[in-house]
Parts: sequence; structure tokens; C-alpha cells
Amino acid sequence: MFIVFLGGVALNDPPLTLVQMLWVNLIMDTCAALALATECPTDDLLKRPPHSRLERIVTPVMWRNIVGQALFQIIVLVTILFGGRQILGYDYETDAPFY
Repeated sequence: MFIVFLGGVALNDPPLTLVQMLWVNLIMDTCAALALATECPTDDLLKRPPHSRLERIVTPVMWRNIVGQALFQIIVLVTILFGGRQILGYDYETDAPFY
């Protein structure tokens, strides 16, 4: 969403259309659901004691990984958004549609 917003504001043309964003959302949700649905159940899960109410769901290490991955992806995508033509060697008019 950040890249689409930034592209729409800075370039006056979003890098992804609404239909493309829906497809990305559909694919990402499907892959996440498959990852959760295909995890094998084990008896060890039943032997663990319940977690405390005050225990954090997202640990500090998880926060570090989330923020680190988000920053990495933002840097890579903004670099491709604004410097992709020079980096990849594409020569096209900025007013020409991609379709």
C-alpha cells in the first residue's frame, strides 16, 4: 500500500491498478492460508501449559524482524520505482501506457 500511495502521489500514476492489487492480495492470502492449514498437528502441543494473559504475542525479536523486512522491502521497491528504468536498462516514454 505504501508503494502504491507513494507512486500515486509522486508520479501521478500508481504502479499497481486496483485489479492488480486485488490479485496480489488474493495470492498472498491463499499462500498464508495454505501455510497454516498444512501444518501437521502434534501431541506435544497438548502437553504445553497455557500462556499467561500478560505474555506478549509478538516478541521483541519478532518486532525487529518485521521492521527490518519492511524497511528492506521499502528500500528495494522505492529504488525500483524511481530508478528502475536506469537500473534495468528499459527505454520507454513515461506517458506511454504499459498495456
